[in-house]
Amino acid sequence: MAVATETDSSPRPRRIYHSLFFQVIVAVILGVLIGHLWPTVGEALRPLGDGFIRLIKMLIAPLIFCVIVTGIAKVGDLGSVGRIGVKALVYFQVVTAFALFYGMVVANLFKPGVGFEVDPADLDTGALEEVTQGGELPGVAQFFLDVIPESVVGAFAENSLLQVLFFAVFVALALSKLGERGKPVLDLIERFTDVIFVCIGWIMRVAPIGAFGAMAFVIGAYGLSSLSSFGMLIIACYSAAVIFLFALAVIARVLAGVNLWKFLRYTKEEFALAIGAASSEAVMPRIMQKLTNAGCSKATTGLVVPTGYSFNLDGAAIYLPIAALFLAQAFGADLSVADQLMMVLILLLTSKGMAGVPGSAFLALSATATALGAFPAAGVALLLGADRLMDTMRVSINLLGNCVATFVIARWEGQLDMERMRAVLDGREPPAREEDEEEPVEAEVSDVPNETAGALTGAGDTDKGTTGDTAPPTER
Repeated sequence: MAVATETDSSPRPRRIYHSLFFQVIVAVILGVLIGHLWPTVGEALRPLGDGFIRLIKMLIAPLIFCVIVTGIAKVGDLGSVGRIGVKALVYFQVVTAFALFYGMVVANLFKPGVGFEVDPADLDTGALEEVTQGGELPGVAQFFLDVIPESVVGAFAENSLLQVLFFAVFVALALSKLGERGKPVLDLIERFTDVIFVCIGWIMRVAPIGAFGAMAFVIGAYGLSSLSSFGMLIIACYSAAVIFLFALAVIARVLAGVNLWKFLRYTKEEFALAIGAASSEAVMPRIMQKLTNAGCSKATTGLVVPTGYSFNLDGAAIYLPIAALFLAQAFGADLSVADQLMMVLILLLTSKGMAGVPGSAFLALSATATALGAFPAAGVALLLGADRLMDTMRVSINLLGNCVATFVIARWEGQLDMERMRAVLDGREPPAREEDEEEPVEAEVSDVPNETAGALTGAGDTDKGTTGDTAPPTER
């Protein structure tokens, strides 16, 4: 009798169509077909993708606040927070500089702009103005000044992640200073985190619809014909991304002991959704949860991931020098090695202010063109037809680069549970840890809140749960 009961209670194998990964892949394929066969219909489906991203964005700021406050307040070590921040910024600068220099080398090898005969007078600069909304990238001093919010309410209302992070660190340190007197507030924030993840669980159920709408719009608006027009540029960018992927695998293995291929298998749903929605922001909550569940401390994850969305855009860093040299070659400009190194330096500075700025890639390229004087700044409009085709490359590398950075910083700080990381990435039951009050669970699409809240706050439901899984011009 006992045997029968045990058999009845054993989990039944999940069907493939219940997997979020499968649902998103199917949605993306359908979106491509609709956009290609009926472009007008595809363009009309844009609100589905935009609506899904807005649903996620409305929860990102409160999520970051809660995760950082609970993570840092429990650590209670200001020195540790400072070390994480400094190491993260140094890592971001080194990797970004490498990605920019690497992109420059790739552009010189592929020469994607050779053969284009472009007349600046024929370019539609009005369309470029529409994409950038007349904005400009902030200077270095202004960028760091903008990290300090004029109003806490404004930081949350504008979804300014760095400002929310800045405020959250202050609150966390204050709660740590208060000790037992601050515990009721900390407990309340932990419970509110559970509420946020319940909401995320509901939103993730419509993720395939968002991916479908976003992909249908991209193909309907820009068409597959752009593939032939910008073929060499696309080949150069995606070839560079594939090789850079192997570089990230080496960094992850050597500096953090992480098998990147196993990690990609573990996060396949998040990457499929990010690519389908053309936004890594769409999966930020899920990625933070999975990194924490894979052994990274809550404090490290809460600090590194949001900061990386502004300082560690590896995919954009690869694309920018390739695009700049594409334009120079298309306009017949011959840039010397010194000019190209100056270009990399300019992009290293301008790329830090890209996050959250509409059409930031175009603004960075325009600023570079103006500084070099090698080709007209208006020539950046030539890239309008190809830019959206680069989303898959930029989003996937941006997202993966931030994941690797989190593992590396956590390992450097001694805040990476190696045993748990190996178990999770191998698909085994991970060992319990002090910050978890519940048994770890697997990551599938159903009942997202339980596992997510438990992994990030250590205070979820006692039941076992399962989980599943910007605008693009901001390069997030």
